[in-house]
Amino acid sequence: MDKLKIGIIGSGGIAQSRHIPTFQQLEDKVSIEGVYDINQDRAQEVAAAFSIARVYHNIERMLEEVDAVVICTPNKFHADIAVQALDRGIHVLCEKPMAITTEECERMIEAAEKTDSVLAIAFHYRFGPEAQIAKQMMENHEIGDPLVCRFQALRRRKVPGWGVFTNKELQGGGSLIDYGCHLLDLSLWLLGNPKPLEVMAKTYDRLSKAPNLTNEWGQFDQNTFNVEDHVTGYITFENDITMQLECSWAANIKEDTEQLSISGVEGGLQLFPFELYQSKYGTLLNSTAQINKIDNIEPYYQANNFVDSCTGEAELIVKPEQAMKVTKIVEALYESSETGKSVRFEENPTTFEESY
Repeated sequence: MDKLKIGIIGSGGIAQSRHIPTFQQLEDKVSIEGVYDINQDRAQEVAAAFSIARVYHNIERMLEEVDAVVICTPNKFHADIAVQALDRGIHVLCEKPMAITTEECERMIEAAEKTDSVLAIAFHYRFGPEAQIAKQMMENHEIGDPLVCRFQALRRRKVPGWGVFTNKELQGGGSLIDYGCHLLDLSLWLLGNPKPLEVMAKTYDRLSKAPNLTNEWGQFDQNTFNVEDHVTGYITFENDITMQLECSWAANIKEDTEQLSISGVEGGLQLFPFELYQSKYGTLLNSTAQINKIDNIEPYYQANNFVDSCTGEAELIVKPEQAMKVTKIVEALYESSETGKSVRFEENPTTFEESY
């Protein structure tokens, strides 16, 4: 079988740290044909560092010579580049979030359906061992009907001091759309795709604008910082399910925290580390899982699933309709914070019916 020819669009940190080295591990299935970046000097440096033969000077030329692309650009450009590729029948793996707006996501899905091309979104948390175990337990009704989901994605002082992460026009937001979206996607997947009914949220930005800021992830311009560094939210779903969420780049807490838990009628579970809680045999039982942690295994499984989906040998784990739901909820959370009111979703029977 011929190798899948892949092009990398955007050669910043996520391309260098995750996608390029990961796809190079799949050398029996994949050939990275070249990279493109609006910053041609950086593209040249990255190509040399990873022994990639070609630097493309425009996207159009790349699309003439590849079977698939990986989009690693700022969020603002995800939709336009994806549609451009999908219209030509080129498969797309797009970094999260899928796009800044639901309308952009809809354009991407329409283009993929029109040419029967694969459109995958890089929500790699689903591919972790804890997530895979939790998904099987949820599907086997180990905790019964889910009631309350909670997640925290908190960093004490890690505002990204590189790239354009603090630019709302290019990214659409801050800690929620960059970091919290991972845990939101994972939660929705584990819950089995409940239909959201209403959201309420509050965003904050005061710590990142405070004088004498201490930040562990480099320096950024506080005068142009215009995204949130902290957000709290509450979501209600059909079937009486609720979700409590909190994420931050900067918060006055003891240490970074990443947690996701689901409480159900028959039990509960948490990830990171994985534990199962049940009441059986007249006692309270706490079960743990012996997980063999392998560094960067999630990106590897994600890349492999994308490649196999492009060649028709597998089904996508992260479907674009599911990724669009994350964007729709993120939009509503931001709207709630801006207006100071809860946001209810339209009563549309076709909304949010995608299967997880």
